[in-house]
Amino acid sequence: MLDLNTITDAIVDVSRDAFGDDLVGVYLHGSAAMGCWNPAKSDVDVIVVVDNAPDRASKLRFLDCIVGINSRATKKGVEISVVRRGVCKNFVYPTPYELHFSPTHLALYYADKDEYLRRLCGVDRDLAAHFTVINNYGKVLFGAPVSDVFGEVGAEYYFDSIAADVKCAREDIKRDTLYVTLNLCRVLAYARDGLVISKKGGGEWGLEHLPKRFRLLISRAVRCYIGDGEMEYTPAASDFADYALGEIESALRAHHLI
Repeated sequence: MLDLNTITDAIVDVSRDAFGDDLVGVYLHGSAAMGCWNPAKSDVDVIVVVDNAPDRASKLRFLDCIVGINSRATKKGVEISVVRRGVCKNFVYPTPYELHFSPTHLALYYADKDEYLRRLCGVDRDLAAHFTVINNYGKVLFGAPVSDVFGEVGAEYYFDSIAADVKCAREDIKRDTLYVTLNLCRVLAYARDGLVISKKGGGEWGLEHLPKRFRLLISRAVRCYIGDGEMEYTPAASDFADYALGEIESALRAHHLI
């Protein structure tokens, strides 16, 4: 298994090889940039910025190498989006992207690479959240400074993005109790206090600010996230999802986002 620095160095090398002079920069976000990366629980989140839309050959060269890196990376692997500089500096929402990779799509990659390239190119609301994290915590792995590449993401776009990420929390919390519990805390921290924080930070915020009846659930999630234990679903998790989604919906209405 590769360590974090080896993974990010390999991603930079692949990006430079695939995109050449068109490469603007490679940027780390997510837990690895926010100081709470756990190789047992976290993926490696990267945004690759290019000046122009890459051609098919460049995409395939990049994708083939990233699949190899992912196979030797940590348990959750790598998640990467390739985007054009023009939609970063003058932010567009939902944000267009040229290529995306995550382990979720490996079956399609092995079945039909051309179909993969066709499907994994479009717009992604998640990029508003990723760009916001880069603006606040991002690390330059290669290329231009963050301030030269990424413009301001409107607060309404960030909120809409992170809220969309938890819209299926009632179902998702049954299969991934740890991730969804902390993610709901993170969204609530932004909805109430305007905080852009990690999942771990969201859980710690939740322990101080959310109703006492959820503290056992949240404290267990935080402990599991920073350690190597697993978290099993209990009915308390569904109760928390119901509460959190109700609070988030109220905040969205107050911001006229629904």
